[in-house]
Amino acid sequence: MVRNFFLILIGASYGFLAAAGVFTVLAAVGLVPRFAGKTHTGKYVLIYEEMVVFGTLTGCILSIFSRYCQLGAWWQERFPGHMGLLYGIGSLWQAVFGLFAGMFVGCLALAIAEMLDSIPILTRRISFRHGLGLAIVSMAAGKLCGSLLYFWTQLHRTA
Repeated sequence: MVRNFFLILIGASYGFLAAAGVFTVLAAVGLVPRFAGKTHTGKYVLIYEEMVVFGTLTGCILSIFSRYCQLGAWWQERFPGHMGLLYGIGSLWQAVFGLFAGMFVGCLALAIAEMLDSIPILTRRISFRHGLGLAIVSMAAGKLCGSLLYFWTQLHRTA
């Protein structure tokens, strides 16, 4: 009983930490205000922020409780002869999701690229003149080593 409580507490803490990291990146990049500024819909910034939170929570719920979110299995049990309709709905859903996911990733990449333009300004202000290339290569090498370790040990399959 106590062990389960601590497992729940630790799992929730890691979840909150990961969510805080995602929202920190989005806030640091200024993605939501940038969307509102480009579309001239500044009065809807709170709705945009709520939709980002809603989308993140929905993704977390679908990834954690995927066994209970399988519409295809439910449909196949109840209507075994009508799988063509389900495939059509699934294809439409994939197209819509792909469009919006691509737009989000593209905008996030552009916002991060614009944020990277501030690195030379930061390095001049803190007098970090020599070794900037080495620092960037070191960060990239660390990311590469972490990714290789992740896939080599198959951590993505331990769920």
